[in-house]
Amino acid sequence: MDRADLLERLADIAVVFGANVQPGQTVSVGADHGQFEMARAVAASAYRHGAGFVDVYYFDPYVKRARIAFAAEDSLSFVPSWYVHRTLCLGKERVARISLSGPTAIGLLDDLDPDRAGRDQLPFVKEILDVIADRTTNWTVIPSPTEPWARLVYPKLSPEEALDRLWEEVAHVCRLDTPDPIAAWGERAQALGAAAGRLNDRHFDALHFEGPGTDLTIGLFPSSTFHAARDETVDGIVHFANLPTEEVYATPDPARADGHVDSTKPLVLADGTIIRGLRVRFEGGRAVEVDADQGAGVMRGRVAMGEGAARLGEVALVDREGRIGRLGTVFYDTLLDENAASHIALGDGSDQGLTDDDAKRRNRSHIHIDFMIGSDDVGVTGITRDGDRVPVLRDGSWQI
Repeated sequence: MDRADLLERLADIAVVFGANVQPGQTVSVGADHGQFEMARAVAASAYRHGAGFVDVYYFDPYVKRARIAFAAEDSLSFVPSWYVHRTLCLGKERVARISLSGPTAIGLLDDLDPDRAGRDQLPFVKEILDVIADRTTNWTVIPSPTEPWARLVYPKLSPEEALDRLWEEVAHVCRLDTPDPIAAWGERAQALGAAAGRLNDRHFDALHFEGPGTDLTIGLFPSSTFHAARDETVDGIVHFANLPTEEVYATPDPARADGHVDSTKPLVLADGTIIRGLRVRFEGGRAVEVDADQGAGVMRGRVAMGEGAARLGEVALVDREGRIGRLGTVFYDTLLDENAASHIALGDGSDQGLTDDDAKRRNRSHIHIDFMIGSDDVGVTGITRDGDRVPVLRDGSWQI
């Protein structure tokens, strides 16, 4: 398939399967200016499949650069009220949401003050976490290959060759190269659901991650349960929040994370900032030391955004059977890289599966930042409430 065919096929699976757009439904498409080709393809697919209206909402990272460089210090965390109202209306009006991922402006903020850059979270708006928690929108995030992204991932190839290669690998991990991608995703979803079920049968009290640079124990709530792949809105619309997705995830106890962890892949924030060699030390659930080979100041700025920003809201396990990890490619995009390796997230957690008492204690924050801590060299062990240690992942393979 050529790029045009892949573009249309990816847009279709995002609309029909990922977000599962309903007849007459309004669709919000979130994109950077550099992702206009995919945004247009998604809009066309949505209309072909019966959408009532499609709104493409563009973010310009160059305008963000101007703000960080020149705006008054006390204005950098300000978000206009209409950004908030728009976000909340997505849920109120039961809008389908399709977001595009992939960096478009590489290193755009690298020469700016990291403390200032760390205070501006846009295009992330914290109210979207409430919309997600309320389960009022059917949504998905899909990769959008662009030339800047391709050059970052494959620096030794020409720009044209790099973009072809990126499309080839994106098509593979999104299962577009199968005769029936939707059926292929259904099969993978069953496998992930089965893995989540086996984890839930053990009722672990904690997970222990151990490997090079990592010795971290993460406590779980009594009602913490692992989930995978499929989500469902309060109105019963089934959707896949991430395409591709290869993880099983749970909400941890934010008061119980102790030890240290080294990231195993670069982290790319929503504004394109790259964090390399991230290292975090936890005590009593709180990130008390944050360092990195690149972007440490920006990450410290994010972690300083309230008490919850320094605690965990998610722990996710990824095995080696997924298509992303097998490629061995570092995509510099959280959507793809987090589904290649086990990861944790600083910031807001989820009520999903928790009892009312545990839901009151789960982490709450204005941020949610996933970073990858897993690899074949990092073992994961489950600790039961009786203190027994049960191997969960070894060399990237399930042991339960």
